[in-house]
Amino acid sequence: MSHLLEKYKKEIIQELQKELSFKNKMAVPRLEKIVINIGAGEAIQNIKLLDTAKKELSLITGQFAATGRAKKSIAAFKLRKGHAIACYVTLRGKRMYEFYERLVNIVLPRVRDFRGVSPRSFDGRGNYTLGLKDQLVFPEIDYTKVERQRGMNITIVTSAKTDKEGQVLLTKLGMPFGEV
Repeated sequence: MSHLLEKYKKEIIQELQKELSFKNKMAVPRLEKIVINIGAGEAIQNIKLLDTAKKELSLITGQFAATGRAKKSIAAFKLRKGHAIACYVTLRGKRMYEFYERLVNIVLPRVRDFRGVSPRSFDGRGNYTLGLKDQLVFPEIDYTKVERQRGMNITIVTSAKTDKEGQVLLTKLGMPFGEV
C-alpha cells in the first residue's frame, strides 16, 4: 500500500472529519482519479511526435497512454475530425496515490522558481488542475533523449463538493499552495 494512502486512511480522514464537521467518515472528501494530458497539436504534420509523447507519459505514470482524437474539424489549424492530437492517462487507486506523492514531494520542488501552486485553479466543484511547462521535471525522463519540450495538464479529481473542501483535502495530502 502507498505511504500516502496509508496515512490518509489512518490520520487524514479523522482530521478532515473534525475540520469540515462531517458526521460520517464516508462523507469526507477523497481523491477519485488523476488525469494527465499532453496536447500534441504538432502531430497533425508529424505523427511520430505523438508516439514519443505517449512513451514519455507512459514512463512518467507507469501506465500505457491512450490517444485523444479531434472532436471536430477546424480548417484554420488544418485539423480533421478523428485526427490523433493528444495523449492522456487516467490513474486510479494505488497508482494514483503513488503518482500524487511523487508529484508533491519530488516533481514540484524541482520546478524552477517554485513558490507553491496557485489556489485559484479549482473548478468550482473541488477539482484541481495544474499545468506544467516541461516534462523534464520528472526524474523518470532522461533529458538526453528528449526531442522537444512538452507541457502537460494534471487534473486531480476529488469527491469534494466545494473548492474549500478540495483545498483542505489537497493541503492535508501535502500540496504546497502558494499565495494568491
